[in-house]
Amino acid sequence: MATSAELREAIAALRDPLLDHTLGELDAVAVAEVTDDGSAQVTLRLPVPGYPAEGALREAAAAAARDLGLEQVAVDIGIMTEEQRQAAVAKAKSKRPSGGGGDEGDIPFNSVESTTKVIAVASGKGGVGKSSITTNLACALAEEGYRVGIMDADIWGYSIPRMMGAGGKPVAFDDLVLPLLAHGVKVISIGFFVDSERPVIWRGPMLHRALQQFLSDVHWGEVDFLLCDLPPGTGDIAISLAQMLPNADMLVVTTPQPAAQRVALRAGQTTAQTGMKVSGVIENMATFIAPDTGREYAIFGEGGGELLAEELSTELLGSIPIDPRLREGADDGRPLVLGEPDAPASKAVRAIAQHLSKQGTSLVGKSLPLQMG
Repeated sequence: MATSAELREAIAALRDPLLDHTLGELDAVAVAEVTDDGSAQVTLRLPVPGYPAEGALREAAAAAARDLGLEQVAVDIGIMTEEQRQAAVAKAKSKRPSGGGGDEGDIPFNSVESTTKVIAVASGKGGVGKSSITTNLACALAEEGYRVGIMDADIWGYSIPRMMGAGGKPVAFDDLVLPLLAHGVKVISIGFFVDSERPVIWRGPMLHRALQQFLSDVHWGEVDFLLCDLPPGTGDIAISLAQMLPNADMLVVTTPQPAAQRVALRAGQTTAQTGMKVSGVIENMATFIAPDTGREYAIFGEGGGELLAEELSTELLGSIPIDPRLREGADDGRPLVLGEPDAPASKAVRAIAQHLSKQGTSLVGKSLPLQMG
């Protein structure tokens, strides 16, 4: 039977997904004991009540105990003292790259030390599945073992919280604003801060400030990929994001029909004026595969994705077939790649995620001016 020392060592080695340190480094293991009857008693010290990673840490602690052969596991939660919390926050902040300040604030992704690949997911028009592609790509990358975040930059038409099944309010303490966790992905959205039944009626300056706070005030910690879900078109938000993240890559989502492709072309061409680089095109709703015969139908036409990639001098990363379960998963908060991993659409998304992971991180630390002609 495992000893208390072995249990404590296993629990202490677990990593807090938000503060990016082990529980041992954060002094977050209050109790880790094996009782006489062979059960495990664990108490974790968390920074504040309602800590967003509480559920994930409970599950991880229970799994670590069971891996030692301890079938009966009780995981309780305690709260750090003020001194313990300040020490934990200091450790978390020590890993944050400095973005250099300036008019756009201290955005860590612009630091020369940052290894995060920032990807803006754009479309020329609504209804092409941009947000569902974003959520499924994020979950596919997380399944590959990458640390992933989603910033919902669609302030007016935010949908990421529902699609990711993320609810509640972000927690703020000691100058840290922590994103929520869903399916192992860090998520921030204006939807966590406003009444979901009321529209967000904001103009340019307020939109700009919201994006700036999402990037500079939220403690993203160590993420390999940050996916930014943009609103459709080429308005204020796309321009502001390009100012704040001049070295981000852009993925353009379109459908095969020529009308959608022409509108998406305008969205992609804005990168020439903002400094972003189009790193690829994703063609969504490419074909419909009849479930009874397996025959493919090009309901929305053909060739739009390839033509768009050619005109933007980039590559077509993949074509994703129509699958009603993709919509159902978005409504239920469980992306298709998790709920139906063997679906053709899931396989297509995972192939795109694997391609993105091989591209490496973007060049960072290079500030490019915004030029609007």
